[in-house]
Amino acid sequence: MPALDMPLEKLKNYGGINPKPADFDAFWAEGLAETAKTDPKTTFAPATGIRYDNFETNDLYFDSVKNSRIYAKYVRSSGVTGKQPVLLLLHGYGGSSGDWFDKTAWAAQGYIVLAMDCRGQAGKSEDYNPVKGTTQSGLIMRGFGDPDPKNMYFRNVFLDTVQLVKVAKSLPGADADRIYAYGGSQGGALTIACAALNGSDVKKAVALHPFLSDYKRVWEMDLAVDAYGDVLDYIRKHAPVPSAQDAVWEKLGYIDIQHLAPRITADVLWLTGLMDNICPPSSQFAAYNKITSKKDIIIYTNQRHEGLPNWESSVIPFLNGRK
Repeated sequence: MPALDMPLEKLKNYGGINPKPADFDAFWAEGLAETAKTDPKTTFAPATGIRYDNFETNDLYFDSVKNSRIYAKYVRSSGVTGKQPVLLLLHGYGGSSGDWFDKTAWAAQGYIVLAMDCRGQAGKSEDYNPVKGTTQSGLIMRGFGDPDPKNMYFRNVFLDTVQLVKVAKSLPGADADRIYAYGGSQGGALTIACAALNGSDVKKAVALHPFLSDYKRVWEMDLAVDAYGDVLDYIRKHAPVPSAQDAVWEKLGYIDIQHLAPRITADVLWLTGLMDNICPPSSQFAAYNKITSKKDIIIYTNQRHEGLPNWESSVIPFLNGRK
């Protein structure tokens, strides 16, 4: 088969090379404590200018860490009685929750849908957290130059998914025992973070070719371009010699999903292409191989970082509980 990365047999045993900070667990314990103290002050109201027969469409807002107000689309089939599972939809890098229409397909499957906009990206969520130092050209390194690692952008987005689960569990008609997360690329990374940081509150997780894993491996493959481009940009400008780079990888370890993956208790379905040159397979397997809960991976031998053919035939039965 074509090869971009390691042979598949080696991928299945790859453990990652980006270091894990010594205080990693304390770092995330502090973040979870901060989130627990943050009152979401949830509001939702009918979305203006949107109407679909047989579906409720609402704009939902909640407060999250670092004084930020987060937006999510709420979609549910009209007239439903009884408890329903909640599906959290998490979008790709630089994007938004998108259009309302595709959410109705999930609602028709029997889910309450919450599609979150990531703070400071293309949607309605806002990031009010001031940071010191360079913000570079992308979001991975936003807050990286701040002496306090709690100001790293993706630390706070990961915690937004914790607040999202809190909100989901409180919704009328929500089955708090059936909270599921789903996303691709950045959304895949957030799915892993969401399942890891929420523990048993998230029961199923579907991740398509996740981002934000094993940064040093991506750099060594000379693939710190496109979505990972600001990592290389930062190194070129602020850590151009090898002696300065170890500290970069160490700090990025706080927001490396491979180090969160062992916390997952949810059932996980992972989909990826072996020709992915944006989020290379080894970076993904670094995280996948650390998951100890029930898991399965579907491998596309020729696909890159793109829509994966016939994904529905695996994802929908997995979420709906069918084999």
